[in-house]
Amino acid sequence: MCGFLTAVVVSAASFPAVALGGLVAKAGAEEFASLPSTIVEQAAPQVTRVFAADGKTQLAVLYDEFRSDVPNSQISVNMQNAIVAAEDHKFYEHNGVDVKGIARAFVNNSQGGSQQGASTLTMQYVRMAQAYGAKTAQEAIDATKDSPERKIAEMKYALQIEKDLNKKEILTRYLNLAPFGNGAYGIYAGAQVYFKKSPKNLTIAESALLAGMVKAPTAFDPTTKTGYPQALDRRNYIIDNMVGLGQITKAEGEAAKKTKLSRTTNRPGNGCTSVSTNSWGFFCDYFYRWWMEQKDFGDNAYDRERQLKSGGYTVVTSMDVKAQNAARHEINRKIKDDNKNAVVIAGTEPGTGHVKVLATNRKFKLDDGSNPLSSNPAARKAGARASYPNTTNPIITGGGDIAGYQAGSVFKMFTMVAALENGYELDHPITSDSTYKSSYPVAFNSDAACPGTSFYCPSNSSPNTKGTFNMWTGFGKSVNTYFVPLQEQVGAEKVIDVSKRFGMVYRSSSDRDLMKTEAAAHEFGAFTLGVTTSTPLDIANAYATLAGDGKYCAPTPIKQITASNGKKLKTGQPNCVQATTPDVARKTIDAARCPVGDRAQLGNCNGSTEANAYRTIRHPIFGKTGTTDSDRTASLVVGSSSLVVAGYMVNPDWANHTDRMRHDIVNPVTYRTLADYLDGTDPVEFKKPGE
Repeated sequence: MCGFLTAVVVSAASFPAVALGGLVAKAGAEEFASLPSTIVEQAAPQVTRVFAADGKTQLAVLYDEFRSDVPNSQISVNMQNAIVAAEDHKFYEHNGVDVKGIARAFVNNSQGGSQQGASTLTMQYVRMAQAYGAKTAQEAIDATKDSPERKIAEMKYALQIEKDLNKKEILTRYLNLAPFGNGAYGIYAGAQVYFKKSPKNLTIAESALLAGMVKAPTAFDPTTKTGYPQALDRRNYIIDNMVGLGQITKAEGEAAKKTKLSRTTNRPGNGCTSVSTNSWGFFCDYFYRWWMEQKDFGDNAYDRERQLKSGGYTVVTSMDVKAQNAARHEINRKIKDDNKNAVVIAGTEPGTGHVKVLATNRKFKLDDGSNPLSSNPAARKAGARASYPNTTNPIITGGGDIAGYQAGSVFKMFTMVAALENGYELDHPITSDSTYKSSYPVAFNSDAACPGTSFYCPSNSSPNTKGTFNMWTGFGKSVNTYFVPLQEQVGAEKVIDVSKRFGMVYRSSSDRDLMKTEAAAHEFGAFTLGVTTSTPLDIANAYATLAGDGKYCAPTPIKQITASNGKKLKTGQPNCVQATTPDVARKTIDAARCPVGDRAQLGNCNGSTEANAYRTIRHPIFGKTGTTDSDRTASLVVGSSSLVVAGYMVNPDWANHTDRMRHDIVNPVTYRTLADYLDGTDPVEFKKPGE
C-alpha cells in the first residue's frame, strides 16, 4: 500500500493535469479498485427540541451532542468563506483531491519536514462522515487514524462525492459536522455557544474564529488562558487569508481583526433539570419517562434514550402554558416550596388524554444541599434527605419509588359507574345510619371493625349524616354508609374492574394483593372509600373519561412528534377505548355535579362538600372531594367538558405522617386552576343523559 501511495503522489506531482483516477489505473493498485465507490453516511446526532402545546414555547432541549443541522441558506457567506480560507484555498477548483498538495505533503513528510496533511475540505468531510457512520469502535478508529490506507480511501470517496454533490452541498455538510469545542458540534451549535446567534448572522470576525477552531478545538479555545492567544492569532491569520483570496476587502479585514474576541460560552442546558421555568420540569420529566416506555423508539432503555438525545426530533407536547402557569400561581398563593407537605396538581383533556398540567410546590432540580432531613423518622435516622424544596421524584405522576397516595372518596365514582352499568338508577335509595356494619371482613385495619366483630364497619365523617340517600345526595354529601352498601349490592370486584377500565394504575404490591383474584376483590370492602394508592394524574384522567362520554384515553404528553426528516409520527397520538356507555357516563356526571356546588339536570343535590368550586368557576362542572383516615390526604377533582383537574395535598416522604392535610389549601388551588383555564371562554353544558 505504501508503494502504491508513492506511485500515486509521484505521478500526480509529475503530471498534475492528469485525473487521479487515471493515475490509479496506471499504478494498477487492486486496493484502490476494491474500495466501495461511496461511503455509508449516517446522520450525526441531533438535538431534540421539546415545546409546549403552542408549538412555540420551548420546554427543553435534550442531546448527546449539541448539534442541529441547518441548510446552506441559513449559513452566513462569511462563514462559508472563512472555512475555505482556513482549510482549503482551492476548494472551488479541485475535484475533491488536491493532487499537487498531496504530492507536496508526501515528499515533505517523507523527508522529515513538518507534517502536512493536504486533505481537502471534501476529504475532511469524508473522514468525519466515516467516523459518524462507524458501527464499531474499531471502525471509528480506522476512520480517523493517520495511515496510507485511510488516505487512499478518503481520496476515492472524495472523488465520488464531488460527482454526487455540488460545492455548496459539500460545504454545508462539512459545516454541519465540524466540531467547534465546548460541546458545540456543527455550525448552528458553534454560533449559539460562542455568540448566541443564528449562523446566518455571523460576522467576518466571528466566522474566522469558528473556522480556526475546527483544526484543533481545544488548542484554539478562546475561553481558556492558553487557548486565547492562539485563537486570536489563528483568527487573524484566517482573516488575512480571506483578504488574500478576495473574499473580503483589506479594510474589512482590518476592521474584523480589531473586533474583541469572545471569551464566554452560552452552552444551553440539557435535559429536564435545565428547564428555564423550573415549574415545567415535572412535565418535562413526565414526557421523558413516557418516551422511555415507548417501544417505537427502541427495544431497550439505552436505544430509546439515544433516539431521544440524538434523533433530532421536534416534539410538541400537550402542556398548556396558560393552565400550567395558572396552577403554579395558585399553588404559590397557598403553600411554600419549602413546606414538607405538597400540593400536587394534574390536569387532562377529555376525549384525547392530553396531559395539560403537572404542577406542585417544588422546584424540579436535584438537591443542592438545601433540602432538610426527611420527615419520615426511619429515613431521617438513616440520614436521608426530604424531597423539598428540590426534587426530581415523580411525585405528581408516580413511578420509581412513588406508588401514589390514598385519595379517599373520589373513588366512590367507580362504585356509581358500576351500579349504573348493572341496572341501578341514580335515584336508587339506601337508608343509611352514621355507621354501617358491612358483610366485608376487615382486610388490614382491625380498628375499622365493628365492636366485637371482624366485619368492616365504616362511618360517616359526621355522626349527624344519616337518612335515606340516592346517588345524587349520597355522592353530593359523600356518604360512606351509602356507598359501602351500594358496593356490596353491585360487587366490589365490578367496582374495581371499572377503575381499571378507567385507567387506574395500582403500583403498590399490597394494593395488587388485595385484588389479585376475583374472590379477593369481591371482599375488598374499603375500596370505594379510596384506600388504595393513586396519583392526581390517575384520578384526573379517570374523571376525564366521564367527560369524554365514557371514552377512556390513555394519558399522553404528546400532541405531535416530527422526525428530523420532517415525517410526522403516530406515536403518542390519542389512544382511546369506550370504557363505559355514553349514557352511564352522562348519568355519573349528573350526580357528580352535586359535590362541587353545581346543579344536576335530572335530580336534586341537596348538599355539597365544596360549593365554592362552582361559585368560583361559573361554568358547568362536576367533581368530588376526598379525605382519608386521620386526614393524611385531602383531595379534590373538578372538571369541565374541556379540562379535568385533580389535586392532592400529601406528604410525599411519609405516608403515615401525623399532619392533617387541609382542604382549605388544596381545594382552592384545584378549582381556581380550572377557573383560570376557563376564563374568557363560553360555558359548555354537559350532554343530558338519555339524549
